[in-house]
Amino acid sequence: MSILTKLHSLLARTGALLQSPLLLVIRLYWGWQFFITGKAKLMNVDNFAAHFHDWGIPFPKLSVILAGSTESLGGLLLLLGLFSRFASPALIFVMCVAYATANKEALHAVFTDPDKFLGADPFLFLLASVIVFAFGPGKISLDALFFKDGKA
Repeated sequence: MSILTKLHSLLARTGALLQSPLLLVIRLYWGWQFFITGKAKLMNVDNFAAHFHDWGIPFPKLSVILAGSTESLGGLLLLLGLFSRFASPALIFVMCVAYATANKEALHAVFTDPDKFLGADPFLFLLASVIVFAFGPGKISLDALFFKDGKA
C-alpha cells in the first residue's frame, strides 16, 4: 500500500467521522433560521403580503401563510432531524420561488454575475436544504432512530 493510498484512506475515515456532526450543525443552524423567517412571515402576514403582491406572487396572503408555515414547520423538522427528506424538498421549493420572485435579478445573473446569485438571501437556505436532502440528516437525528436502514 503506497503512502498516497494510506493518506487517502486516513482522510476518508476522518471525513466520514465528521459527516454527522457537520450535518447536525447545518440542520440546527439553518433549521432555526428557517423557523425564525417563517415565524416572521406568520406574525406579519399583511406586511409580507404587500411584498408578495409587489413581486407578482398570486394570492399574496395565502402565499405568505403557506411559505411561512412551510419555513416554520420545515425548520423545526430540520432542527429535530425528523422527516428531513420530506421537509427539505418543500424548503427547496420555497427558496426556488423566492429566487424566481423576490430575487429575479440574482437568479438571472447566475452565469453572468455569480456573486450576485450566491449573495442573494435564499442561497444559503437553499444550499442547506439541498445538502440535507442529498446526504440526509446524519446519524445524530430522530430520522436515524425511526429509519434504521442507515439512510437517515
